[in-house]
Amino acid sequence: MSNPILQLDMMRRSVELPNAEHWVKQSSAGHRRYRIMAAQPMGQAPPAGYPVIYLLDGNSVFHTMVETLRLQCHRPDKTGILPAVIVGIGYDTEGQYAPDRFYDYTPFPNTKFRNKFDGNSVPEQGGAAEFLQFMEEDVKPQIESEFNIDRNRQAIFGHSLGGLFTLYAMFNKPQAFRYYIAGSPSIHWNQEYLREMEQRFTERVKEDPLQVRLMLGAGELERSHVTGNCISACQLAERLAPLSGYGIHAEFKEFESEGHLSVLPVLISKALRFALNPDD
Repeated sequence: MSNPILQLDMMRRSVELPNAEHWVKQSSAGHRRYRIMAAQPMGQAPPAGYPVIYLLDGNSVFHTMVETLRLQCHRPDKTGILPAVIVGIGYDTEGQYAPDRFYDYTPFPNTKFRNKFDGNSVPEQGGAAEFLQFMEEDVKPQIESEFNIDRNRQAIFGHSLGGLFTLYAMFNKPQAFRYYIAGSPSIHWNQEYLREMEQRFTERVKEDPLQVRLMLGAGELERSHVTGNCISACQLAERLAPLSGYGIHAEFKEFESEGHLSVLPVLISKALRFALNPDD
């Protein structure tokens, strides 16, 4: 006679995220392939629609952000986090990271860094403008047509090279998002060009004020890294602080005892409170 408990134990299925889906999308301009991941909350959307967070390197952190949000958004009065749609933009691969990110997230090629820290040569670079166009003209219209989105509460989250792109997007098209979260941004990659963009951004907002919020974050252990990005991020927040009178809010958060990768879970939790605060 068969054992029903043993039979139940053998009925195993893949674990899936609730209310989440993914598809492959090709960019209109460069015809590059991306994996788009989207998750929405259960229940009725608020009258203005859901806030939305566009997440770079979706293959690596989409699940973490979605589950962190799902755990905390049921009690916004206690957690300070509203329900939101999470959109991960990744690549058509099963790996956590793809070489294409070097092209998509960098404004210009870096001639000083010809090899990555693992010794391998650096892939093609310099496609940030094209990737931002893909987000604005391809991804956002599709998401807004399929989900109930509050266009006044859009955020972008990027880490490392994704953090560099987040700063690039804010400096070049600040109206694209209201919230910018740049974790451990690779400022060293295009440092001189980034300072030029920052100066033009500063001049622009003094003439035409905006409502933009920027959070920069890094792990405490990153202070000793040769790139100096932790210090650079802190200094950037300090330089932008005087623009508060023109609608620019910039803050820097250093996470105790965390490194470049271990910072991601705590950074995500902090980013959700930053972008989804019900009182904002």
